[in-house]
Amino acid sequence: MTSQNSAAGTFTLPGTAITINRMGYGAMQLAGPHVWGPPKNVEEAVAVLREAVNAGVNHIDTSDFYGPHVTNQIIKQALHPYPAHLVIVTKIGARRGEDKSWIPALSRQEIIAGVHDNLRNLELEALDVVNLRVGGPNTPIEGSIAEPLSVLAELNKQGLIRHLGLSNVTAAQLAEAQKITDIVCVQNFYNIANRGDDPYIDQLGAHGIAYVPFFPLGGFTPLQSSALNEAAASLQVTPMQLALAWLLHRAPNILLIPGTSSRTHLRENLASATLRLPPEILAALENL
Repeated sequence: MTSQNSAAGTFTLPGTAITINRMGYGAMQLAGPHVWGPPKNVEEAVAVLREAVNAGVNHIDTSDFYGPHVTNQIIKQALHPYPAHLVIVTKIGARRGEDKSWIPALSRQEIIAGVHDNLRNLELEALDVVNLRVGGPNTPIEGSIAEPLSVLAELNKQGLIRHLGLSNVTAAQLAEAQKITDIVCVQNFYNIANRGDDPYIDQLGAHGIAYVPFFPLGGFTPLQSSALNEAAASLQVTPMQLALAWLLHRAPNILLIPGTSSRTHLRENLASATLRLPPEILAALENL
């Protein structure tokens, strides 16, 4: 681990021997526009992944429906054979239509096929962590998740998946899931200006479960906030860096997966893990 990442600390997934550096990397932006097709510069995508791992990142978030297949194939090209310490987390529960749409894929057959797609394109015999992705684009939708999760639990027992997580779920769905299998992480929409999951994060932290915010900067663009901009300027950092640093400060069970297809932007993201936030800055950000 490098000094860049060590300032953010580490987190051990519950019931496992997996210790993750809290500043990770999300692979979604390695695909082309609208997360479809190959990127314009595959060589840069490969370089981004290699630099991230060399800088201490040991947690990569991906899915075979990114591209589709593209990001996993680039990860394999860049990093296979994988370092022993690297944890690759993927998602199941959607597929892409020919019109680039995102379509739920939660039947037994689709779940099994999705797992095997990830195994094949990453060239792995078992997946470290698989998140069951449900709900709407950014918002959970109440309802039972027992049927698709039970399929993943079967694949876990077969040894194709080591650990299971959830994405875009409510606290009630987490409780239902825990009656079926162990859950090591929850991935939901959350950032400094979208804080509906505040009580949920604390609940998960009390049980040692990781919380992984997706789109932590409000999407693919920086949050628009004069208070955030002013605070960032006072620290001589970008608003994006400050928003990431705030998330690391928010709770010790938060793991970050900011994505980028640029090595320059990657370095900025990693540097945010070293930021120390003065009390007056934290107070200003709490009022966003």
